[in-house]
Amino acid sequence: MDSDAWEIIHIPDKPTFSPEHQPTLKVYASVIKPNFANTIVRHLCKIASLEDLRHVKRVRKKILPDHGEPQLTVILCLAPEDNDDDMPPDIQKLVDPYELSPFITEVCKYAAVSKEEWEEQCKLWPTSFHPPTYNIDGIGGFSEEDTQSICKFMRVAIDLAVCGHKTIVNAAVIVDPSVKRIIASETDQVYPSSASGDMTSAETKSFKERGESDHCQSIDTVTDASSEMCLNGILENLNSSLSTVACLNPWQWSLQSHDDESKWHPLKHASMVAIESSSARDRYLFPNSTDSFINNHSQPSDADCPAKKQKTNSHCADVHNDNKEALRDPLIEKPYLCTGYDIFLVWEPCTMCAMALVHQRIKRIFYAFPNPTAGGLGSVHRLQGEKSLNHHYAVFRILLPGVAHNALHQDLKCVTAES
Repeated sequence: MDSDAWEIIHIPDKPTFSPEHQPTLKVYASVIKPNFANTIVRHLCKIASLEDLRHVKRVRKKILPDHGEPQLTVILCLAPEDNDDDMPPDIQKLVDPYELSPFITEVCKYAAVSKEEWEEQCKLWPTSFHPPTYNIDGIGGFSEEDTQSICKFMRVAIDLAVCGHKTIVNAAVIVDPSVKRIIASETDQVYPSSASGDMTSAETKSFKERGESDHCQSIDTVTDASSEMCLNGILENLNSSLSTVACLNPWQWSLQSHDDESKWHPLKHASMVAIESSSARDRYLFPNSTDSFINNHSQPSDADCPAKKQKTNSHCADVHNDNKEALRDPLIEKPYLCTGYDIFLVWEPCTMCAMALVHQRIKRIFYAFPNPTAGGLGSVHRLQGEKSLNHHYAVFRILLPGVAHNALHQDLKCVTAES
């Protein structure tokens, strides 16, 4: 496979801006006497804390060329955007006692994510720069081997989205990157009638009926030839209707009449079905471990386990199914949800699916095409940057060869608007 034609880009947790054109906010500032600095800053932190501007330094120190003495300028508070010159009463009370001369200036709204951004920010007002400390494989780039593996798994997702369906659907492939094994692979199941034929009849069967090998396929079994054909197929059909891609049309189910037998199911998006399939796999492979997993997980010593995986009881290893034994590693473990797994999607997930992947503790998300109508990971929202969430994953977009992505983004807007 020629992975050189594929490009994998990291989608950061906040919109990126050129260093010279970063968003700014207006603030009130004033030059202060050095002997008043500590008193004024302590008072300002009580009456006008800058919680959303923690990257901005409260005091700017500047050496005056003529006098050789430091000049201190302090940020008093945020200034109104409507050019109203009235300062808050608590700030006005400080003007006379400390001989302040308030003026309006600008500071950068967001913390810098690169040294180049930080250098530009400091031209307006000093800020702090803290490079990302989390270490997730791929944020700093992928090796050739990892790139080859990622491209193969994305081809599997494309294969599912196109091959065997009358219309294009979204597809999700959950992968354990430590062993390069597919855990679950599913497509949209938005139609109640899909079980009887058209779209995803194979996905409606239970894990046991479908066989473990379908879910736990090794990357070594993925052939370039078949995936190349489906890649060409999706490129040829991208201009067709995308109304059946669930994440592009998350509210389509609500527009269907109650008498319409083909109305959408609101939850059966590809990501959700893949999560359900992954859970079914765990229940099948570890049928007797539920109680012990819950009890062990509540112990303090287990809470410190970084991988959040619990060993099953030894008797759970005594399985009689040869296929089950083949899937297991020598050290038997019951996964904690999808901790440490990757998921590959043809289309960027909607916010519902993106939040479900947070709850599942997915480690990395890869998608090929943007979702301009309901995208939760870059196009409309950026759930990966929501600080209030208790889990964060890394998001990557795979640029496929032969696709004009800017043009495609516009085509998607038109197509989804018509659907």
